[in-house]
Amino acid sequence: MIQAYAVHEPGGEFQPFEYDPGPLAAGDVEIDVEYCGICHSDLSMANNEWGATAYPFVPGHEVAGHIAAVGAGVTGLKPGDRVGLGWQAAFCNECHECKSGDHNMCADVNGTLFGRHGGFADKVRAQAEAVVKLPEDLGADVAGPLFCGGVTVYNPLKQFDIKPTDRVGVIGIGGLGHMALQFLNAWGCEVTAFTSSEAKKQEALELGAHHTLDTHDSDALADAARSFDLILSTVNVPLDWAGYLNTLKPRGRLHLVGAVTEPINLSVFSLMGKQASISSSPVGSPATIAEMLDFAARHDIAPKVEMFDIKDVNAAMDRLANGSPRYRVVLKVK
Repeated sequence: MIQAYAVHEPGGEFQPFEYDPGPLAAGDVEIDVEYCGICHSDLSMANNEWGATAYPFVPGHEVAGHIAAVGAGVTGLKPGDRVGLGWQAAFCNECHECKSGDHNMCADVNGTLFGRHGGFADKVRAQAEAVVKLPEDLGADVAGPLFCGGVTVYNPLKQFDIKPTDRVGVIGIGGLGHMALQFLNAWGCEVTAFTSSEAKKQEALELGAHHTLDTHDSDALADAARSFDLILSTVNVPLDWAGYLNTLKPRGRLHLVGAVTEPINLSVFSLMGKQASISSSPVGSPATIAEMLDFAARHDIAPKVEMFDIKDVNAAMDRLANGSPRYRVVLKVK
């Protein structure tokens, strides 16, 4: 039996929950969970904000632990291996995207939080292809958030061939943005943190930004015209997108990894004149996650976390929903 914490209705409290996962399927692995990060997607699913939650619901898609058991046919993983699991738990492994290594864009991908129970538990199961080994120099206590937020901000660097000579701006210095600053600095870029928080300016510089820009200062935004090769937006609220496009160099890119739900209203002329682009991307493939973890370990990159024991999961979720964590919340399971 797996011991977990589940919510039984939107807005409900998390309660101990036990379930029998049945026999371990061929191709799957079972992970002994040591730590599990919490992100806003867990909160959104717990509250059924996307209309896709089945109750009782066990969140958790930033898992770090070790392999407890492997199913028939699994190769490359064995009991005792230190591993992690992120947003996606299974793939078809037959489509063009999977065979090309772009598993994260598989049309039949199975999310860790959809139709299965996640990592707010002592154990979790997933397809072996979705599970990635942890580098020896990366602590399990900080690894979980890298499997979601970390790869979300790392993936664009790979996808769009961002160069060490590029000038990059990061909008939003929170759970995603604080990791983006670290990755971009280690990548070699000249990094500017866009923030309206006076308190976060010094933190942004300590995290890897070379400059900060006050987003409440319209003159500062205007003075930054044609400055950036890439702007990475990590926020989930609508902004003056035209104003940010104005800060891009010719052929610059505005890339969104924050889930803005409102339509983005832009004139095509704001893109056409500079041959600028606007784009977005999802997490990252297992291969990209593995590369990102190695890069993080090599450059001593890790999320800043606030740790809660799993028995205090309700306090942890409240901290995320109503507080201002610096910068990720992680549950200690064992």
